[in-house]
Amino acid sequence: TEVTEKLEEVVMIWIKQIRQVLVESEQIRREADDIGPSAELEHWKTRMSSFNSLLEEIKSSRVKKIISILQAARSKTLKQWKELDGNITNAANEAKDNVRYLYTLDKFFGPLAKTSPVTMMEHVPSLMNTVCMIYCTSPYYNTSECVTSLLLKITNQMINTCKIYLCEG
Repeated sequence: TEVTEKLEEVVMIWIKQIRQVLVESEQIRREADDIGPSAELEHWKTRMSSFNSLLEEIKSSRVKKIISILQAARSKTLKQWKELDGNITNAANEAKDNVRYLYTLDKFFGPLAKTSPVTMMEHVPSLMNTVCMIYCTSPYYNTSECVTSLLLKITNQMINTCKIYLCEG
């Protein structure tokens, strides 16, 4: 029982740390007003990397051994652990899925940023169709908040491109 208590203390520390990671990941992002859509992809890539690292740690043999010992001891901390494990898995899946969908927009980021307004406008119908596809098919990125944020970033990029074009002309 002394070993079980020590292991439960360790798991409780992990639970506290994982909860902190989850809370921080859910906080509203502070972004510049003129940020473009490539920042959205970078945000989700960073988040995917963080959650995948955390998942790897959770699935490590060291952690599995401790959890199996606590299972044998019928520890009450396992209920919280399993819930957090599910939350981390879900967050990792969300980030991975969002990166996959946002990569379909990546081909538009260059034309949005590095062309004339006329050339840029040639890409807008395909871009909007792709955003619509993401909204209709993504299990995670299909909220009005996500799509609104993405469209705002796309608009920011279009405005910045037009400003640069006007200053050069």
